[in-house]
Amino acid sequence: MKKIEAVIRHYKLEDVKTRLTGIGVQGMTVSEVRGFGRQRGHKETYRGAEYTVDFMPKVKIEVVVADDALEQAVSSICEAARTGQVGDGKIFVSSLEAVVRIRTGESGDEAI
Repeated sequence: MKKIEAVIRHYKLEDVKTRLTGIGVQGMTVSEVRGFGRQRGHKETYRGAEYTVDFMPKVKIEVVVADDALEQAVSSICEAARTGQVGDGKIFVSSLEAVVRIRTGESGDEAI
């Protein structure tokens, strides 16, 4: 089993959700996050004073998939979230040792 964490632009969330549910991903967790990478924020002006916004608002999506569904899930996220501009986001993939469904006690792939 693999855990996919994708940090993307806010307005791409619905596109990514639609693509993931279309390939059979059954659940996901979405969090509003702030951070920066190469984008490094931007400058804004408020009442004549210029200030720098270092941390850009993003959305973090977390999904758990079986090993054989990893490639399709990652490519679906990439295709749905890509704009071609700096700041499109990142995808992180990590291995999971165990998953347990609290309600039934199921574990492993059955718990996904």
